[in-house]
Amino acid sequence: MEDFLKFRKMITPVIIQVLFWVGVAGTVITALVVMAMSFSSGGGAAQFLGGLIMLVLGPVVVRIYCELLILFFRMNETLTEIKNGLAKK
Repeated sequence: MEDFLKFRKMITPVIIQVLFWVGVAGTVITALVVMAMSFSSGGGAAQFLGGLIMLVLGPVVVRIYCELLILFFRMNETLTEIKNGLAKK
């Protein structure tokens, strides 16, 4: 608890993982809505194809973005371990 209160333990990586799943769900739902609307609004094949591309690439883009955010926290953890290791010598 002390590490948490002194900001030595980060909670943001856990929050980023939750946001990843929310982002994946959001892109999948949006893609399915776009694909369904292509049938009802007369959007045609282009709108359906756009929804299909969003269905495939949307979660990948969300994953890449979240991995980039997590990377900063992993770098911080690694640098902290190096600092602590050098302090022990």
